[in-house]
Amino acid sequence: MTNTVTVMGLGLMGTALAEAFLKDGRTTTVWNRTAAKADHLAAKGAARAATAGDAITASPLVVLCLSVNDNVREVLTAAGDTLAGRTIVNLTNGTPRQARELAELVTARGGEYVDGGIMAVPPMISQPEALILYSGSRRAFDAHKEQLGSLGAARYVGADAGLAALYDLGLLTAMYGMFQGYYQAVALLRTEGVKAAEFTPMMQSWVTAMMAGLPEQAAQIDSGDYLTDISSLANNAAGYPNLIEAAREQGVSTELLLPLRDLLDRSVAEGHGADGVARLVELLGAPAA
Repeated sequence: MTNTVTVMGLGLMGTALAEAFLKDGRTTTVWNRTAAKADHLAAKGAARAATAGDAITASPLVVLCLSVNDNVREVLTAAGDTLAGRTIVNLTNGTPRQARELAELVTARGGEYVDGGIMAVPPMISQPEALILYSGSRRAFDAHKEQLGSLGAARYVGADAGLAALYDLGLLTAMYGMFQGYYQAVALLRTEGVKAAEFTPMMQSWVTAMMAGLPEQAAQIDSGDYLTDISSLANNAAGYPNLIEAAREQGVSTELLLPLRDLLDRSVAEGHGADGVARLVELLGAPAA
């Protein structure tokens, strides 16, 4: 375990990560392609690395938070043998495939690789509610868990380097779906002068109540038994067009609504009308030709 860390990439999130390490009294080296972005952190006590290579050799624990994984690959490829004996923690948003490829690159050069998914915005970093998911080398994660705890709640999800990205994108998918529904609803109500601030508390309460049923749906998905006496796909397919018709009548776009209508119709056409809505997971896993 070491109290020395390097942070590479000083955008809004990378800066927040470096500040969290500094706040906990960790010896922190920082690097960014635009060197001036390190000025603020240097004033707080961070050491400024002149090059990416210097940044990597400065610490046994190197945390990257760049704009895209193509940039991560470029930096790590150029680092060559300097990766040997170092733990690379990549907190750049990306896909499971990219994480696995980067893990191969790092381990081939004698380093250990941990991928991460930050489930927080920059102001949350260092707070207990900041969840950061990690996957990859368990040995490296365990060795540096205390340091990573400076950033927020550290949760290890598995040895497969791609798992943190998979969880990350799954959670983001759910978030975007929720926001899309909210924006669609607000657009609809605004046509009659209802303020978003008036509607939102009602929506929060309703969605919270509906979320309570997710564990039951999870059990259906894992068991494959989707029969229901609560709300069948046939009932949903019959009622859902009202959402589309109302949007059109009120002059609101239907582009967010139409894909779910098509999926509901397909579920009934394929003979699943008596099943619950969770059955849609199976249809999503086998897209229509």
